Amino acid sequence: MALLSTPTSLPILLGLLSILLFHPITTTSGIRLGFVPRPSPDLPVFREAPAFQNGEQCGSENADGIHVAMTLDANYIRGTMAAVFSLLQHSACPENLYFQFLSAHKTPKFFSSIKSTFPYLNFKTYAFDSDRVRGKISKSIRQALDQPMNYARIYLADILPNEMRRVIYLDSDLVVVDDIAKLWSVDMEDKVVAAPEYCRANFTKYFTNAFWSDPDLLKTFQGRNPCYFNTGVMVVDVDKWRKGGYTQKVEEWMALQKRKRLYHLGSLPPFLLLLAGNIKAVDHRWNQHGLGGDNFEGRCRSLHPGPISLLHWSGKGKPWLRLDSRKPCTVDHLWAPYDLYHSSRHFLEE
Repeated sequence: MALLSTPTSLPILLGLLSILLFHPITTTSGIRLGFVPRPSPDLPVFREAPAFQNGEQCGSENADGIHVAMTLDANYIRGTMAAVFSLLQHSACPENLYFQFLSAHKTPKFFSSIKSTFPYLNFKTYAFDSDRVRGKISKSIRQALDQPMNYARIYLADILPNEMRRVIYLDSDLVVVDDIAKLWSVDMEDKVVAAPEYCRANFTKYFTNAFWSDPDLLKTFQGRNPCYFNTGVMVVDVDKWRKGGYTQKVEEWMALQKRKRLYHLGSLPPFLLLLAGNIKAVDHRWNQHGLGGDNFEGRCRSLHPGPISLLHWSGKGKPWLRLDSRKPCTVDHLWAPYDLYHSSRHFLEE
């Protein structure tokens, strides 16, 4: 890019950026795309993603809509943008994707950031009242797990519209490398949640000795074969969740945790206590999790063998932080192509 080779290029670049931020954009064919909101100064700036269109095989957007729920948090917004980009890029019917974003504050800054990055995206934002859960949270092994937004998934059925019967919940530290419609179409078999489950994992480590030594609490899993599942990727029948009062049931376990200290791992254990051994198991390819390492040091991990549809950096290490520190793990380079972050350093390197 010749413009960047001269000392006077920075003012010119700033002028061009000002034009892009404050003026309507017109395509080469003369179609007016409308005003692009100026990104919030306290959020990263992202490149505008290309428009993705449905293939000929796609049905009606209303009849065949796929609902994806995610949270919005300033510390994870870069991951959220990458996740959305990956979903659109690998979907055969991207215009049928509808994103439901939960935020602690329904502020314009997140709306503007999403709209300027994905001008054509079907999405709505919902305010999640952090005070609803703040007093119920017990301290866990990592501070990030104690944030109220980490518990927002519990309240999906209460926040989303009643006519929404099913939703895919996704964490922000992942990318999807397959058509999400395949996960959406899973037969729930009358279960409330569908997710990959891992029956070879040491299930006992998710709970304390206080739990396992209590005869009454041991009856929790009676009649079930409990297996670990990760709540960062779930298909949720929100209609069944509402009718079954599962939000209240999770809150009851959280209240007991306050008194007896049954676990140390944030919002995950209440889901296991309530649903482990009673979910619809889906293929492991839909959650290649643990790529962020453990919850203490976040050391590098390699991929598990087998096909992959979704890469998930659960654990302490996040790919954008490791890439920025110039100390990435090998798997972080699989996340990088979906990164829309537009820092001044990245811009000058292009």
